[in-house]
Amino acid sequence: MHKPQHVDRLARRMFLLGSAATLAGLPELAQGQERSNAVVLRVATMSDRIAHYVGQFDLKQVPPLAIERARTAFVDTVGVTLAGSTEKPAEIVRDMVKEEGAAPAVSVIGSPLKTSPQLAALANGVASHALDFDFTFQQGQMMAPVIPALLPLAEKLDATQGDVLAAFMTGFEVCSRLGRANPTHAGIGAWHATSTIGAISAAVACARLMKLPEKAIPDVIGIAVSLASGVNANYGTMTKPLHAGHAAKNGMMAAILGGKGFTANRAAIEGRGGFLAAFGRGMQISIEPFSDLGKRFDLVEIGYRPKRYPCGGVIHTGIDAALAIRDELGPRVADITSIKAGISKYASNRAKPEYPADMEAAKFNLQYVIATSLVRGVPHLETFEPEAIKDERVKALAQMTAVSIDPEFADAHEDYPTRVAVTLKDGRTVEKLVVYASGTPKNPMSAAQLREKFFDCAAHAKVIRGNAEKIAAILDKLGDQSSLGELWPLLRKT
Repeated sequence: MHKPQHVDRLARRMFLLGSAATLAGLPELAQGQERSNAVVLRVATMSDRIAHYVGQFDLKQVPPLAIERARTAFVDTVGVTLAGSTEKPAEIVRDMVKEEGAAPAVSVIGSPLKTSPQLAALANGVASHALDFDFTFQQGQMMAPVIPALLPLAEKLDATQGDVLAAFMTGFEVCSRLGRANPTHAGIGAWHATSTIGAISAAVACARLMKLPEKAIPDVIGIAVSLASGVNANYGTMTKPLHAGHAAKNGMMAAILGGKGFTANRAAIEGRGGFLAAFGRGMQISIEPFSDLGKRFDLVEIGYRPKRYPCGGVIHTGIDAALAIRDELGPRVADITSIKAGISKYASNRAKPEYPADMEAAKFNLQYVIATSLVRGVPHLETFEPEAIKDERVKALAQMTAVSIDPEFADAHEDYPTRVAVTLKDGRTVEKLVVYASGTPKNPMSAAQLREKFFDCAAHAKVIRGNAEKIAAILDKLGDQSSLGELWPLLRKT
């Protein structure tokens, strides 16, 4: 069978990487042995490289900005998980977890329930993604499963705050390289990176938290590669947040099994039939992003985007544009007779002619978010509740919104610009183009907005203000103290 050219190129480049492994100082990654006048090389794999990076990771060498962003990620994730714990998908999954009857070992966020670490990871992951309010990174919420997996594992292990921080960072850096290696994974590929790349990232993070030996980590990664799954056909349904929970649970399971000696292919990322070949089939893939693993921090150089609005991130520029028009028009919003929205090809699957019938659909409907932003202002959690969706003023504007691909940014894949133009009764047109959504590095949320978001999420989960302040204070200084023991009872709803 003829192999795709990009797979052959990848194999050749991996051979060269292995040949140079000794020069790079990676132990046991390249070995020469004369046998019948032939030299046999054990080629370094991506998993070997990741294992060495994880094993040698030193929190003392981390830049202060990386520490700050990691702490913010924990505050943001815990906040949206608390809020998401009140939603139907999270409730259904918790009911299933209760029926499993696992030993009550660790906490489930936003619930009095205690269960096994893997089932807690599943429940936490679903809750963290249920509102689609968790931070985005490259191709969507690729990191969504990591913190939901780390927290129950940390409680089980009585891990230090520093170890939890380090585990998150190693997961983040590996996640970033996997995303950069296959940049169209979630676009042209139609995979849900939260559940594919996220599962591997969670496995790596859990392996670091468990302090597994380097020799076990390639097996952990290989197991996680086979557990990676999820397609974006399920956007707008309860299965999308299930992807995050599924990946959190599977990532932890891969680390536990690998730590016990369960084996897998050490070349499961780049090898024949591996992650890049299978998930990147027919697309451009590259191993170059792994060349700077351990040499730079993508957490600093690229960063991530906390979401200002609790809905699909691709349509946030549409919200920003609509809000700018609303600010300019004031009460004349009532005079709008037509709306045009220009978007990228990738964002086009968020534009649907049917008006959303429920929260899951509303969160991924461009017409709805533009209309509700024009009518009601900044979207909050209640914007996607049933009563808000029934608003006839919003429905009228959504149904007069025409969507098309804007040739200026048709092929955008990282930033998703939106051009919104409204026409008024008097024929006047007001147009706004937003390239960088609120929360992106070029249009960041303020510290006050981030804190407001956390307290809004906590209040949505009916966490008393005093307890919410204690949670935020612990996570704001994550790593400064040793124990996380004070955090667990605060995360449980009594």
